[in-house]
Amino acid sequence: MNSRIPEDLIERAHRGKTTKEDALLLLEVPPFELFRFADELRDLAAGDTVTYVVNRNINFTSRCTGSCGFCAFRTDDGKVLSIEEIMEKVREAEKANATEVCIQGGLLPDVGLDFYQGIVEAIKAEFPEMHVHSFSPMEVYHASRISEIPVKESLRRLKRSGLDTMPGTAAEILSDRVRKIICPAKLNTAEWIEVVTQAHAAGIPTTATMMYGHVETPEERINHMLTIREIQKETGGITEFVPLPFMPYNNPVGEKMIKEGRYATPGLEDLKVYAVSRILFHGHVDNIQASWVKLGKKFAQFSLHCGVNDLGGTLMEESISRSAGACHGEMITVDELEWMIHGAGRIPKERTTLYREAHELASRNSRKIAGCGAFE
Repeated sequence: MNSRIPEDLIERAHRGKTTKEDALLLLEVPPFELFRFADELRDLAAGDTVTYVVNRNINFTSRCTGSCGFCAFRTDDGKVLSIEEIMEKVREAEKANATEVCIQGGLLPDVGLDFYQGIVEAIKAEFPEMHVHSFSPMEVYHASRISEIPVKESLRRLKRSGLDTMPGTAAEILSDRVRKIICPAKLNTAEWIEVVTQAHAAGIPTTATMMYGHVETPEERINHMLTIREIQKETGGITEFVPLPFMPYNNPVGEKMIKEGRYATPGLEDLKVYAVSRILFHGHVDNIQASWVKLGKKFAQFSLHCGVNDLGGTLMEESISRSAGACHGEMITVDELEWMIHGAGRIPKERTTLYREAHELASRNSRKIAGCGAFE
């Protein structure tokens, strides 16, 4: 078959040197040829195994001082969970054989680093083996300012308290032009990079996300991925890349888009994003994750043939995407998730947060874990 992808581009991709110009060209090739190439690189990086982690998402408050135009979750007077209420959710997660809790929340006006340390320390005191994957770069930046502590020192303290990894959320699009439109009060690109690289220096690995499909250009998406790639080349601290389609409902940015006749990204465009991310990150970030709560189950299955090798967490609670209009459900059993993976012709495998093999559990075949999603 004659390839529409130039041989020199294919060679650069295999060497982990795909350029911005290459990525822009790939967006123009026939979609299924793009998907086939991404799938080949997926096979080289991850084989036929598709992973997931058994975890629980805990949002401790919807109250937030932020003004992000894409957020449908924020409130002015939401309840703030107490440590004991958070711990009750952690206990439920532990009983359901979760290996990770992911804890995030809105920005509270008078809450500093002690609050976040207290959460982690309470979890580790009762469940020392539970992996704490918590607090976005924005939360760390905000808590540092409230407590008048440098970000570097805040991360060291969180690490000492027991924080294992951080979600690389609050990234949206790493373009200050875009950020001034959708989240002008949020940390800027350089500040996000500083928090993430300082986390890696402190021994705290992170994920990396990209919320796309609002006001950014294709070139800004690619620049975002190249920025993440440069961070990874410098630190090696990124465990996975997670593209997140923007949910345009119940938020000001989305309302404006809908009035202009623009809705959520078309499915084909979503799959192109996953495929291009696989190609750009080849040799640098091995794990490309799809959020089935945003894509839907069938598109998530198909993404496994477009460069994706991970379907994220089997979260027991999902609030963020649901509030922004995601309509693909908020709960799933492990059995169904594995059925989805088998249905795509892949081999399911439970992992830890750090992509190590999860312990085999005696009740593995019978347990049911609820949830889905990603915080963004």
